[in-house]
Amino acid sequence: MAIQGALPVEFGTVFPHGAFALGVEAITDFETKRPQLDKETGLPLWAVEVIDADPEARGKAKSVKVKVASEVCPTLPEEVAGLPFRPVEFESMSVMPYVDDNGRRPRVAYSLRARGLKAPGVPARRAAKDAA
Repeated sequence: MAIQGALPVEFGTVFPHGAFALGVEAITDFETKRPQLDKETGLPLWAVEVIDADPEARGKAKSVKVKVASEVCPTLPEEVAGLPFRPVEFESMSVMPYVDDNGRRPRVAYSLRARGLKAPGVPARRAAKDAA
C-alpha cells in the first residue's frame, strides 16, 4: 500500500471554523514515566487540549487533543480579552486513523498531530520568534 503512517492535512480542513486552545501538557509514557517521544523526530510530545469552534460539533468531537512534537513546551497564543480561550492554528498537521475498541462497539477514531502552533493570522516564522 502506498499510504503508510499519518496523512498530511490542512488546519482548515480539520477545523474549518477555527479552534481554541485550553491548555498544554507533556505526554508521559506510562511504563517508563518519562516524556513520550515522537517516533519520527525523537522530540518530546505535548498534548494541546482544543475546543472545535464548529457550532455543529457535539460530544467527543467538541474537545480534542492535538499532539505536538517539540523540544520545549509549546507557547499558546494570548487569550482573547474577556474569554478563557486562546484562538490557535496548528502547523503541518497530520491525521492518523485507528480503531478505538474501548466502547461497546469498535469505531474509527483519529489521532491529530502538528509540528507547531501559532495565533491565527500570524506567519509561522513570527510565531516561532515570539515564542522564544
